[in-house]
Amino acid sequence: MSRLEKLQFSLGEFRKPLNAALCERDSYTQSHCARVVAIADELGRECALPEEEIGMLRICASFHDIGKIGIPDRILLKEAGFDSDEWEVMKQHAVIGERIIRAIDAEGADEIATAVRHHHEHFDGGGYPDGLAGEKIPLWSRIMSIADSYDAMSTTRPYHKARGQAEVMGVLLREQGGKHDPYLLGRFTHLVARGLNA
Repeated sequence: MSRLEKLQFSLGEFRKPLNAALCERDSYTQSHCARVVAIADELGRECALPEEEIGMLRICASFHDIGKIGIPDRILLKEAGFDSDEWEVMKQHAVIGERIIRAIDAEGADEIATAVRHHHEHFDGGGYPDGLAGEKIPLWSRIMSIADSYDAMSTTRPYHKARGQAEVMGVLLREQGGKHDPYLLGRFTHLVARGLNA
């Protein structure tokens, strides 16, 4: 049994109840995670990652926002922008998610937990929670960052309307080298130009 198969087997019993719990708190986040899985999968394939790596990436993406279970409703479900104190609380979802995944006794869970922790790091070091930069940010985290940003801007939320693909890509390209890995964003741009299936 491969590392991926072992992890899928071990996490299988945890994934459904964790996702159900998150859906009870915030149904948007559950559907967002499903879309991020699909986008990350396509970007991983565009980058010619091996199948096992893509499988691990899919697991990471499915759990990337699981830490939002630990964010108070008054912040998680707020229908406007966050003030500075609320934003500091919201940023903790990456660390909470890491703790949740690390608590699962499964081979490979630590790699998933690390990628979840760092999915809001920025390529220039300006992200959170640890201010990692460049290739010190795990590859899966850098891929999820692009998928997460693309989906967040492409969907309607109480505090913003969905943006069209051209506008979303314009924002992402302006963030190249700042928020996002230039190489990965280049691959994503090619993928979108050919037609994103997610």
